[in-house]
Amino acid sequence: MAVLDRVRTPEATPTPSRPTGRPYRGTRRTAGAGRGATVGLLLALVATVVWSGSFIGARALADTVPPVQHAYWRWIIALAAVAPFAARHAWRERHVVLCHWRFVALASLLGIATYNTLVYQAGISTSAGNMGMIMAASPVAMTVYEKLGGARLGARRGVGMLIACAGVLLLVSRGSLTPDFAAGDLWMLGAALSFASYSALLRRRPAELGTFAFLCTSFAAGAVLLTPLYVTSLAVQGGFAPTPGTLTPLLYAGVFSSALAFFAWNKAISLIGAGRAGLVYYLQPVCVALLSYVILAEPTGPMQVLCMALILGGVLLGSVSRAGIRAGRRG
Repeated sequence: MAVLDRVRTPEATPTPSRPTGRPYRGTRRTAGAGRGATVGLLLALVATVVWSGSFIGARALADTVPPVQHAYWRWIIALAAVAPFAARHAWRERHVVLCHWRFVALASLLGIATYNTLVYQAGISTSAGNMGMIMAASPVAMTVYEKLGGARLGARRGVGMLIACAGVLLLVSRGSLTPDFAAGDLWMLGAALSFASYSALLRRRPAELGTFAFLCTSFAAGAVLLTPLYVTSLAVQGGFAPTPGTLTPLLYAGVFSSALAFFAWNKAISLIGAGRAGLVYYLQPVCVALLSYVILAEPTGPMQVLCMALILGGVLLGSVSRAGIRAGRRG
């Protein structure tokens, strides 16, 4: 009877509709997910814009710095940039790193040692248009990896991916979809698949392995993996002169394109997934075109404007979730 009395007592039976001043848990979870998706998209955009600038720097070093040496010094500089605030995290989590050394080694091989080296190698024997077209396969591969992993992509993301891909293909091919594949195209295909595999692998990063510790250890492991190739390149091709013309692009590549951009990209992957981040990556040809116009005074014609509209429209269509659209309508 005492139990029944407590049940009948009004204080013991809270009214669901009574205002409490606090949002329901579901509301907090939805709002938190929306903020996380927004932050993830912004971080992916930051990484994409910074990586776009590195293409201009890479063009400046094409004739003076061999590809392997370019990649090696990029990661040495990147390691020096993150070490002051990331080394202590790596040391504190050294047991976690050792426990998951296979993951760290594979990520370093794909995203650090292999990807950029293949890009620099491809630039020797293929056109920039073909490189951009083949790189467009990278976000597609990211989405395919997510689908194989059991993710539900939805019609909106699929259509957005196709629209953005069409814009990229038109932009880098200048309206012609019949490229003449050279040896460098095969190097670039390997680079695109390497970057897509790296991005998909990030979704499996152990939760106990912190972002700073992962960046520091992966940069160091990537530099170690490149060391034998670097020594070989020095013996066969010789070194390069450390002039302002060579050091400035290397510093940009090491500090911004590596330390800053990889931190932003890795965090974006953890928030929104490789497939959605890959859609933002489609903006890279647009960013390169804009930077080339501002820095190199290259003209932008109607074809470029059309392609930019297709890419931006596809990215927006594929990146905005249904929950975000419903929330916007309610607002």
